[in-house]
Amino acid sequence: MARERITRELYSELRQDAASKKDEAPLRNSILNVGLDRTALNYDSKVRNQHTFSIELKTGKATAQEKSGRCWLFAGLNTMRYRIMKDLKLKEFQLSQAYQMFFDKFEKANYFLENILDTLDQEKGSRIIMWLLDAPLNDGGQWDMFTSIVDKYGVVPRSEMPETYHSSNSRRMNSVLTLKLRGYAQELREMHRSGKDMDCLRGRKAEMLKEFYRLLTMFLGIPPDRFDFEYRDSDGDFHRDPGLTPLKFRDKYVAGELEDFVSIINAPTDDKPFGRTYTVQYLGNVEGGSPVTYLNVEMPLFKKLAVSQLQDGEPVWFGCDVGKFMFRDQGILDTGLFDYQGVLGTRLPLDKAGRLDYGESVMTHAMVFTGVNLPKDSIPDRWRVENSWSDKYGDKGYFVMSDEWFDQFVYQIVVRKKYLPEAMKEALGQEPIVLSPWDPMGSLARD
Repeated sequence: MARERITRELYSELRQDAASKKDEAPLRNSILNVGLDRTALNYDSKVRNQHTFSIELKTGKATAQEKSGRCWLFAGLNTMRYRIMKDLKLKEFQLSQAYQMFFDKFEKANYFLENILDTLDQEKGSRIIMWLLDAPLNDGGQWDMFTSIVDKYGVVPRSEMPETYHSSNSRRMNSVLTLKLRGYAQELREMHRSGKDMDCLRGRKAEMLKEFYRLLTMFLGIPPDRFDFEYRDSDGDFHRDPGLTPLKFRDKYVAGELEDFVSIINAPTDDKPFGRTYTVQYLGNVEGGSPVTYLNVEMPLFKKLAVSQLQDGEPVWFGCDVGKFMFRDQGILDTGLFDYQGVLGTRLPLDKAGRLDYGESVMTHAMVFTGVNLPKDSIPDRWRVENSWSDKYGDKGYFVMSDEWFDQFVYQIVVRKKYLPEAMKEALGQEPIVLSPWDPMGSLARD
């Protein structure tokens, strides 16, 4: 079939048609002067989405990931600090995000190099190789990647490994370290092409990791291996716990039993039947750590699981597409926030499945549910969200999410297995379906 061009006649007709719609001129002028969002902003949305909730966990001051993509680490550590603050009667406390970042970067380097060794016979321009090289060391991650770091390296108070310039401003660090990894990949593949055996390649890889570790210390510092935990509780009493390692601190103070938690997704696409488990090829950070695994469930159960855990006084880690229908300054996430269709006079037809299938939406950000409003029959109408964008936005850093937004743009929650129905507990024992690396469910939270 012949391809068609835009002719001068067609262009003239289209221009005359647009210019003839005089009733659109005020809206066009508004969009041109103040932008689409301000023109389409729905005042009623601000009224509906109040920062009050029937269930609200008392959490600490909002954290700040600054100019880095560590939301998933912040969200994971924020779920843990809630229990520490409650148990130790602390007014404020943070776990070290730089510590987790250090070992995530170190393990990602090893994971990347192992993937390169696994694919030595792939053509340089193959889709797999190009995917591996695309972003071997960005800041993003997933819940199972977080637990893999905690399981292997523990956690430490933020005072033991504070923020550095490059933990909070990671762009230059990431560009330099990514350059190193791509150079390592080239070297290993050329060694293989020249006939070097695997023992030789692995020996060189060990040298690469040694150099990479040293470079990490230049950006993030040297992680502590032993420290004294000192704090003063809300009663004014001073406490000191000497000689702790990061693993001992985790075992003693952090809400343990990470294996009791499971990642639940809501992906209503035809290729992912509900009640099945999924994993993603080449997605991870710690070699030998917890594989990224999801259980896909329908929305009513998905939502019920999150409510149940909040009702029991425990926060919920979740992943979403945060950039959709968001009013950052007031901390509102609501599908009714902007009337794009009304202002533009056009339909925006994709549903949740269509957005996943056609590249319009993926999980981009991880946060924590710390409250929910249940006006009647335990049916939520809005959710309290602990973000990690500082206390400058929303209610001192906390956002409010409408239940409609939850339906459309929340893709993943992490809950204890005990809340699952028996049929879903049995489903967890299935062999996971392996998804391609570029599947939408392989996206990393990094906003």
